[in-house]
Amino acid sequence: MTTFTELLSYEDALASYDPVMGLEVHVELGTRTKMFCGCSTELGAEPNSQTCPVCLGLPGALPVVNEIGIESAVKIGLALNCEIAEWCRFARKNYFYPDMPKNFQTSQYDEPIAFNGFLDVQLEDGEIFRVEIERAHMEEDTGKSLHVGGATGRIHGASHSLLDYNRAGIPLIEIVTKPIEGAGERAPEVAKAYVAELREVIKALGVSEARMDKGQMRCDVNLSLRPTPESEFGTRSETKNVNSLRSVERAARYEIQRHAAVLSSGGSIVQETRHFHEEDGSTTAGRIKDNAEDYRYFPEPDLVPVAPARAWVEELRAALPEMPRTRRNRLREDWGVTEHDMQSILNAGAVDSIVATIEAGADSAAARKWWMGELARNANEQGVVVDELPITPVEVARVAALVAAGELNDKLARQVLEGVLAGEGTPDEVVEKRGLKVVSDEGALGAAVDEAIAGNAAIADKIRGGKVAAVGALVGAVMKTTRGQADAARVKELILERLGVGE
Repeated sequence: MTTFTELLSYEDALASYDPVMGLEVHVELGTRTKMFCGCSTELGAEPNSQTCPVCLGLPGALPVVNEIGIESAVKIGLALNCEIAEWCRFARKNYFYPDMPKNFQTSQYDEPIAFNGFLDVQLEDGEIFRVEIERAHMEEDTGKSLHVGGATGRIHGASHSLLDYNRAGIPLIEIVTKPIEGAGERAPEVAKAYVAELREVIKALGVSEARMDKGQMRCDVNLSLRPTPESEFGTRSETKNVNSLRSVERAARYEIQRHAAVLSSGGSIVQETRHFHEEDGSTTAGRIKDNAEDYRYFPEPDLVPVAPARAWVEELRAALPEMPRTRRNRLREDWGVTEHDMQSILNAGAVDSIVATIEAGADSAAARKWWMGELARNANEQGVVVDELPITPVEVARVAALVAAGELNDKLARQVLEGVLAGEGTPDEVVEKRGLKVVSDEGALGAAVDEAIAGNAAIADKIRGGKVAAVGALVGAVMKTTRGQADAARVKELILERLGVGE
């Protein structure tokens, strides 16, 4: 096999080949206990402290299905417009992997709980692209391997590995798309938009926080190229465990360019797993990809089949929350913003924070202003989404209220937000500690205005002569004197009054 280190340009790749994708998304459910035992799923516990004979696969231990896990799977299936199986069962997926102590994974094979659905996603220019869903099935997570002694944290070069089985057995839902065709050059964008929309659906259902940075949601990007849209599918690669929206897009784009370079040079694509590298957006080979037959699936003998009652399924359907795209369209109309602005809010992860800030008393314009301005900038610098910042919607609403009441101007409000983010207390406590209230004493303002006029006689004469735009220089002088704590609009009024000029 030839190793290609150079990529074909994206434009040349798309000129010669048609990409086909398949996306497999694993969602870690937010249940209190594991999928087949009563062990806690809480994060942060001591390694191997949340295990029992069932999740360790000890002889004689028998699993019991988590009812909330079943309910969550049905909700996800319904939200993705899937058919819900009247009868399905679990299977054993057999393979050797050190972080699966049973030496098999309890999953679903040919009988998933949900199948044949779709999810419509909106691209940045407003186009709606339908992604068809093959299946959504239940399974359990593996444990966690920590490779010690190497430079990269991977097994290659490590001196030894440590295993933590706390995560083994945590409920997962795997959502598998049908082959995504017809996206063309927009394939990476479609991949990112699909995972983003799916994440919003999962969060709306309340079945998982779907935090990709914490491994609660991760995506495997399958990609192949073919000469024309009418050709048979090419050999695919599977880039495993991609854990951010940006990385999903980058992985798809990189693999398109890599596949094209291999094929255009006369080489053949190897069906294999790939590792994604955040630092440069590249992928490297993992292992040769096994076919389903190699896993020797067979029905799980220790678990009874799952047969969701139709009446119960319909009760869950009736209780589904408003879906994210419908909600966004409603909010966009309520807030009076464009589709582009709404997409920016979605990309920033700020929709829920803005809604909560409005519910806490701020008007929609102020809520959007602070979350999409100062706070989005701060989140971007830290490499997080805005709802991960150490500030609450209630605190942002309080800052907006202080601005509306004239007690803060925008400059001071930014300093208050800075103080809250730094852990200095509530907005009111930061205002008090830093002495940030707007100077509202008319006597003090008047004195500062008089001082500015006296110190800038030439500018004052220009204003008296009709060049009112020059008032900005005097306003700036007053703001400097008051350390930015004056109301600029009131300062301008006082200056014009003093100079006997109307606007």
